[in-house]
Amino acid sequence: MRSETAGSVPDAMYLECEAIARNHGRTFYFASRCLPRRQQRAVLATYAYCRIADDIVDAAPERGAKECRQSLDDWAAQLETPTHPVALAFAESRERYGVPLTPVHDLITGMRMDLDIRRYQTWDELHTYCYRVAGTVGLMVAPILGCRNESALAQAADLGIAMQLTNILRDVGEDASIGRLYLPLDDIAAFGCDAEAILAGEHGAKFRELMQFQVARARALYAEAQLGIPSLDRYGRFTTLVASELYSRILDCIEALDYDVFRTRAHCTTRQKFLALPGISATFLRMSLFPPRPSTARLTVLPTTHPGEAIATKPISAIHADPFQPERRTYG
Repeated sequence: MRSETAGSVPDAMYLECEAIARNHGRTFYFASRCLPRRQQRAVLATYAYCRIADDIVDAAPERGAKECRQSLDDWAAQLETPTHPVALAFAESRERYGVPLTPVHDLITGMRMDLDIRRYQTWDELHTYCYRVAGTVGLMVAPILGCRNESALAQAADLGIAMQLTNILRDVGEDASIGRLYLPLDDIAAFGCDAEAILAGEHGAKFRELMQFQVARARALYAEAQLGIPSLDRYGRFTTLVASELYSRILDCIEALDYDVFRTRAHCTTRQKFLALPGISATFLRMSLFPPRPSTARLTVLPTTHPGEAIATKPISAIHADPFQPERRTYG
């Protein structure tokens, strides 16, 4: 059976993408239900392709890094010669909506980083990682959601980066259990914390201050990302607002746990998501009537040597200056 909206790719292939999103990206899937069917399928195909790459990396403890690198190479090759159902659905979606390949390749590069790097010294380094594994997803879905304004791509990447930072903060305890620590070592030192103590699950007053700072950083990224929402079509605007608002509420849950992310995993229930929709709808209406003004300067906030203080520093953009391999990329 073929769908009238699915082109040459059978329904079953898109349904496989949908099942992956429903099982692994509940908030993403919840938000996608606000889209017309064709857009939803393209968004879920994008998610599924990225999720399979992530699952390959997650299997490294059992399969080994060498085997996972080969699997990532094989998965990247599906971009050129797709045979897997998810890759075929993703290829059709890319062609239909003009999704560029460069951020997809950047995502694969980011996944490889998880096989080689277990600590990040600075926010710039972590920002690069977050861009590659999640900011790229924002660049992929932007054209599907109706973005035709190139200047809004920076905010599309910011939303992905904000969500990835949220994941990192939520999963500090889970990552520590396998010896992984994503929080920038410079930030850890600035707040008087100890990396080994965090890995051991210690979470005193200094750790709470560190987490408060990181939560504020994530919220600043969400706020910046909202400036790009008016550049989407009306379905894209509401869907993105739902995803952004619901995912950012994980930060509220982290605060409600008093930043103890070692014993309880912060999350929003389905009931909480439905209860949030009236407020999100009101925000959508307000944003439609009074669109936010784009910022003229992009600022990131980094800790000073005095915990609790912050300074505005250099402008940033979605085309991030890579501290590992300085270069600039263009998207089109």
